[in-house]
Amino acid sequence: MGELRFMTAGESHGPCLTAILEGLPAGLKLSEENINRDLARRQQGYGRGGRMKIETDKVEVVSGVRFGETLGGPITLRVVNKDHGNWGGRMAPFGEPEGEKVTAARPGHADLAGAAKYDRSDVRDILERSSARETTMRVAVGAVCKEFLRALGIEVVSQVVNIGGEAVDEEKIDRSELGKDSASELNCYDSEAEARMKARIDEAKKKGDTLGGVFEVTVRGVPVGLGSHIQWDRRLDARLAAALMSIQAIKGVEIGAGFQCAYLPGSLIHDEVFLDREGLPCRRTNRAGGLEGGMSNGEEIVLRAAMKPIPTLMQPLQSVDVASHQAVMACKERSDTCAVSAASVVGEAMAAFVVAQALCEKFGSDALGDVQAALSAYHERLRKAWVAG
Repeated sequence: MGELRFMTAGESHGPCLTAILEGLPAGLKLSEENINRDLARRQQGYGRGGRMKIETDKVEVVSGVRFGETLGGPITLRVVNKDHGNWGGRMAPFGEPEGEKVTAARPGHADLAGAAKYDRSDVRDILERSSARETTMRVAVGAVCKEFLRALGIEVVSQVVNIGGEAVDEEKIDRSELGKDSASELNCYDSEAEARMKARIDEAKKKGDTLGGVFEVTVRGVPVGLGSHIQWDRRLDARLAAALMSIQAIKGVEIGAGFQCAYLPGSLIHDEVFLDREGLPCRRTNRAGGLEGGMSNGEEIVLRAAMKPIPTLMQPLQSVDVASHQAVMACKERSDTCAVSAASVVGEAMAAFVVAQALCEKFGSDALGDVQAALSAYHERLRKAWVAG
């Protein structure tokens, strides 16, 4: 039994993006339609830029799947960059360089630190790989992991709760509607808040500025006991937080009540435990966000991530030139005004991968039927321990 893991490859304007996902059990039914649906969701959203009008991301499954079922081996996923045709000369793997070098680093991006670390005089050598275009393959991987979770009765959904300071009214959110098809362009479930968010995006675009925000990811149906308190790197809360922080432009992560825990007394933070009608432990609140002691506690896992404004501004900020070492205005690349809704889809993908990884660790990963049987037996053991005890 191997660890569930994945790796992505490719540049923003290269010929294609690729991911290899290894460790999923054999016998899982996959749907190209479901993977492509999530890829399309990542490209949509109010405030997105011109690149999304060029690309229509479609997955190509290169290995690991036969007649719609996983084989147990590495799954290779590929997405072609249609825009590469306009960049072939500047992104060629061999030959002489074409086009001008990009040397004016953008504040808030990987440009300056990356050029220093890798000893590059052309910032394009950094920005191509550090671009959020890489998340295309994370979403593809996450969509496959979602299929695995769905086969085990687990669902991953998301919503945008704040853009540029315009926040939803949580009392207006029907959480049972999260994940269902909606007309929202921002993955927002408060229509009044969404209208204010759009107005803020329009205002920022006119000024050549950008906006960030906050999205929430919820994982439903997670069994108690995923993760571990035994070692720091086995804690499920730490792994989920790291996965969300790894998404480009994410600067903060909360679990459950998050930072409110620092301001309120324990009596208003900790979730009291009761017995339901069957005699099983349950909670009436979920301020812990479904995670206690580094383990899932059986409640919904609730995660929030704060995304900073995109660093590429149409009204550039002051910076330095990595070649001349002179003060300059930062370079401009085609970009979005706001991509929080896209980030929420990436957040779903990363959460899905981490939970799938934890499930494989606990219940095995050779054959889907074996995993389902092991999970069912585990649920029965827990039920008997409380009801019979």
